[in-house]
Amino acid sequence: QVQLMESGGGSVQSGGSLRLSCAVSGHSYSSRCMGWFRQAPGKQREGVAIIDSDGTTNYADSVKGRFTISRDNAKNTLYLQMNSLKPEDTAMYYCAADLDGDCVDFGYWGQGTQVTVSS
Repeated sequence: QVQLMESGGGSVQSGGSLRLSCAVSGHSYSSRCMGWFRQAPGKQREGVAIIDSDGTTNYADSVKGRFTISRDNAKNTLYLQMNSLKPEDTAMYYCAADLDGDCVDFGYWGQGTQVTVSS
């Protein structure tokens, strides 16, 4: 069983920065693909960034150059550094762990942390 808990959300002005953290408990964290997703009111959940067990990353076009995903396997923690935030980044942010290492089936989810960006 894998459990995830996000922290670090909050309210910032446009252009500001936030760093989200996701504490992961359970086995095999270092071998799992991890990801950050977000869902704004009235919109579908979308992928923000993923990081494979070997450190390979992938980002949504909307956040490239502004967000950085990273992982600390010694601390079982996933991070999302968000810079140059825009009002359209406002959403509930979730971290997730994949089920079988393919970076496709994310079956473990946290409760989410709210990010609000004001103009």
